[in-house]
Amino acid sequence: MDITTLRIAATIISFIVFVGILIWVWRNRNTSDFKEAANLPFKED
Repeated sequence: MDITTLRIAATIISFIVFVGILIWVWRNRNTSDFKEAANLPFKED
């Protein structure tokens, strides 16, 4: 296994992780959690 094969594998794995994060973020189930987290700086103690 040479360095080029390792670079290709790292690129493919990184792309799969990136797509997985996009799917996780854009799911409707998480919308309320993200809206609540977005408003945290504006809440008073």
